[in-house]
Amino acid sequence: MLRIQELDIIDSRGTLKSLPEGKALINTINAHSYNTAQRDDAFAEALRDGDYLIPDGVPIVWACRWLKAKSLPKERIAGWDLFTFEMDRLEGRGKKDDGRRLKVMFLGSSEKVLGLIRQRAAVDYPNLEIVTYSPPYKPEFSEEENQAMIQAINDANPDLLWIGMTAPKQEKWAYQHWNELNIHCHCGTIGAVFDFYAGTSKRAPLWWQTHCLEWLHRLLSEPRRMWRRYLIGNPLFLWYILKEKRF
Repeated sequence: MLRIQELDIIDSRGTLKSLPEGKALINTINAHSYNTAQRDDAFAEALRDGDYLIPDGVPIVWACRWLKAKSLPKERIAGWDLFTFEMDRLEGRGKKDDGRRLKVMFLGSSEKVLGLIRQRAAVDYPNLEIVTYSPPYKPEFSEEENQAMIQAINDANPDLLWIGMTAPKQEKWAYQHWNELNIHCHCGTIGAVFDFYAGTSKRAPLWWQTHCLEWLHRLLSEPRRMWRRYLIGNPLFLWYILKEKRF
């Protein structure tokens, strides 16, 4: 079980600037992932024991304040915010000391989405080399498939690693194989950002985002896929928070 009061959550976008370089696993948490972690111990462990946790949801920010948690985030930091911050920072660093371009690896999603990411990144981030890997689309990977992904990451030796296989799969995979990854960079599990950046899914307009209604935009855009997450998940989140407050 996951408890909001026990989590060490990054408090603001400004704090992202102070994250040290080197190997670090950065996950995000929102109401849906909090709900999922109540019945998935491996997911709860991955969120609790990763290096950094981003509050990707206003309800998480509110819950931290109401529960007087040890972390009191000042604002929501979406996975998109983490993505653009890290990519812009790496682009701004320019090239390696030996003149080679810095490398970003995208692990996850389909070849179609990854192809669109490569096309857009070539324009947005011309100083970065983009490497991609599309794993099999299945609930669980075989040991051979896991080792193939680990080998691909280690061979690429990226300066930034993104994993997008949807929650909780991506967080559990990264956490379970973390010690096998011979990398020295930040790794972010950012799920839907792959589709947002590729243009295969659209984020809510800015007005919806600033008024804490991005969830409603996603529900209206994809009601069949999202109705359970929000119409059932939101009241469930409130119930879990009330229980945590009480006990």
